[in-house]
This record gives sequence, structure tokens and C-alpha cells, in this order.
Amino acid sequence: MDENNVLKKFTTAQFLNFCLGFFGLQFAWQMRIILSGPVTESLGASPFLYGLIWLAGPFTGMVVQPIVGALSDKTVSPWGRRRPYLLGGAIIASLALWIFPNSGNIAGWLENISGITFPALTGLFIAAIMIWVIDACINIAQGPYRALIPDVVPQEQHSLANSYISLAIGLGSVVAAATAPFLKWAFNYQMSIPAQFIMAAVAFTLGMLWTCIFIKEKATKRQEKSEAETVQEEVVPNVSFWQSLKDFFALSPEVGKICWMQFFTWIGTMCMMIFFTQYSVHTVFGVPDMTSVSEAAQKMYADANLSGTNFSSICFAIFNLVCFLVAIPIGILSAKYGNKKVHIISILSMIAAYLVMGLCHNKVVVASMMGLAGIGWASICALPFAMLSQYIKKGTEGSVMGIFNIFIAGPQVFVCTLVAWFISQCTFSVGEDMVNYHWGYCFYIGAVTLLLAALVAAKVKDISENK
Repeated sequence: MDENNVLKKFTTAQFLNFCLGFFGLQFAWQMRIILSGPVTESLGASPFLYGLIWLAGPFTGMVVQPIVGALSDKTVSPWGRRRPYLLGGAIIASLALWIFPNSGNIAGWLENISGITFPALTGLFIAAIMIWVIDACINIAQGPYRALIPDVVPQEQHSLANSYISLAIGLGSVVAAATAPFLKWAFNYQMSIPAQFIMAAVAFTLGMLWTCIFIKEKATKRQEKSEAETVQEEVVPNVSFWQSLKDFFALSPEVGKICWMQFFTWIGTMCMMIFFTQYSVHTVFGVPDMTSVSEAAQKMYADANLSGTNFSSICFAIFNLVCFLVAIPIGILSAKYGNKKVHIISILSMIAAYLVMGLCHNKVVVASMMGLAGIGWASICALPFAMLSQYIKKGTEGSVMGIFNIFIAGPQVFVCTLVAWFISQCTFSVGEDMVNYHWGYCFYIGAVTLLLAALVAAKVKDISENK
């Protein structure tokens, strides 16, 4: 093998530089997860409409990541194949992160300067567009980021590299979720929602900029071709998406099993991610639905609403702190015992946490179970990608990771539509003229689908077990 093509092993410092951009990406996404519900509900979004707005994530993931992944494989630039997408996605997303929590104010500003009275849902419409932009840009950065691993990290360190990404996901989420509750606890200062989104925008841009500066890709350039090669290249049509999909599943029979495992895993994961803040506010803290109540009722429940949102942030901080703490141990254990065995045990811990949260709404119990679920999250963020990377052919990394993302994004459509609709039908009365929803039902659905994921994972032949 040509010595110039041999990848050098990463040091700890290089891994930390590598994962800092994902820290910023996850910081932004975590803020969007925790606070998009309160922002859209304040603008009039029902549970089902909130779910439909959440479709931004899966749809942009299914469309953007495969396209951008394939484009990044063929990108020619002095900065490499992946880095233009990493930094470009971060900058555009940061602008949308600033606009999103100010959507209602922007709608009012448009009315003032135009003299036209807009419908009450105009602010919600602006917020929905910004969520789509945020999610699209996160996907623009995320696919090439995953594909950067086989580009710059040697094969024997892929599991460890993905574990460092899990570490960044955990730490980024902890800092994003814990900052506002910490400031409230330590200094009695309640950080506003717009300020939290600005903080996320800064973290995303600076983190990605750091990684782009300190992780060097080889500059890509067009290779000189003979006249015959050029003619042949022009005659052969571009490979279609369907051919890429066919080639993806032709990599190995195990790839299909890994995809089904991801499909069920991400239904279960997003049942918690999408609905947990609403569960905290409306189930744990007993706040009724606020979309159509009087202003007096809104003021009466304002403190409980804020407490529920802060509690959700604390729980997400615990969830991701555990992810952060166990990310590297999971990578070490998977190298010793195999990816599959460690992943199944981690998923089972998440199932147990879901069942307890569905049954018990005590704050201490819920927070503890979110910590237990964090073990599963650390594995989900790393080991499926490590299992898949064993089958990737050189030069197709971006395309493969983009297609694999379909089995992460696709399940979210199920959660955003059917699960959101199901919860919207499960109402109960609060007092004389208010209602609430059984948000906790999402955990039962999530537990069932995670169990299916574990059963499929048990059927996967894991190459790492034989090393």
C-alpha cells in the first residue's frame, strides 16, 4: 500500500479537536429539541400540529443527507470534501436559530411595517419554516461529518471515533440543557428562550469552525484524464439514487439487518425526544393544554409551565451527562466484546427506563430514569455506525452515511404523524373547561419499538466479535 494513503492513528488531542464541531451541532439540536415545544405551543400549536412541524427533521434528513453525502464524496475544493458542508450548514443554521424564538415578534413587526393584519398563525408559520431550515442545515453538516471518520481516521479506530462523537453529543447536550437551570439555581437568573437559542447559534458556529481548522482533509483536486477516459466518463450516466440504494444493500446481507435495527431504534428514541418536554410540563407538573385557554389561565399556570420546562432541561442534562460519561467505556467494551452485545444491553436499559417513566411521574424517579436511558443513547450514537462502517467501500462514505440516515429520519415521520395523532386523541378533563393529554403514552410505544430493535440486533453477524 502507498505510504501516502496510510492514515495515521489519532491521538487523544486529535479526537477532541475532531469531535468539537459535533459538540456545537448537538448543542444546537438539543436546544431545538427542548424548547421548540414551548415556542410553538405559545404560538398555538396543538400536539398533532406540533408533530407535523417536527416532520422537518425526518424529511430534510431523508432528502438532504443522501444528496449532500453523495455530493461531498465528489466535491472538489482546496478545503477537502467534507469541510465546506460542515461550516456552511453551521452558519445558515445559526441564523435560523436566532429567528425561530422571535417568530411571533417578527410577525408583529411585519404587520407594523406593511400595515396589513396577518392571521394569528403567521408567527407559527414563520417558526415552522425556521425549524425546517435548522433541521436541513444540521443534516447538511451531520452526514459529511460522519463520513469524515473513514476519510481521516484509521479503520481500527472507527469505533473509538464514533464513541468520541457520542461523547461530544453527550457533553454538548448537557451544557445546552443545563445552562439555563444552573443560572436560575446559582444566580436566580432566568435565561430567556431567545437568549438560549443565540447561545446555541454561537456554539454551533464556533465548534464547527474549530474542527474545520484543526482537522485537515487532503485537498481534493481533479485528476488529469486521458481523452479516452474523458469520453467514457461523459457517456456513462450519473448513478441514480436508486442504483446507489441498490449498491448500498449489496454491500452485505447484514446491512439490511442493521438498517431495520436503526429503523425501530429511532422510532423509540424519538418518542422520547419529541414529547419529553411536553410530558414534563403537562404530566409531571400537571399543566393543562395552553393552546386555547384564557389569558388568566395562562398567567395562573405560568410558574408551573416554566418549572416544567426547566425540569425537562435538567432531565435532558442528566440523560446526556450519562451519555457523556459512558461513551468512551462503551467504545472500549465494544472493542473487547463486540458491538452487537454491548448495543443490545444498552438498548434494554433504555426500555426499562421508558416503562418506569410511563408508569411513575415522580420527579426524582423520572430524572433517574432519564439517566438510565442515557446509557442506551450513548450506544445509539456510536455503535450502529461502527457496525455499518465495517462494510463501507472506500470513496462511498458520504453516500453510504446519507442513505443510512434514511433509517434514522424515516422513523421520525411515524412518530411525528401517527404517534402525535394518537396522543392528540388521548385527552382528559382538567377542571371544568380545560383538557390535558396523556403524553406518557409515548414511552410505551417507544419501549415496544426498542424491543424490536434489540431483537433485530441479535440477528446481526458482527465482524467485531471475531477480531
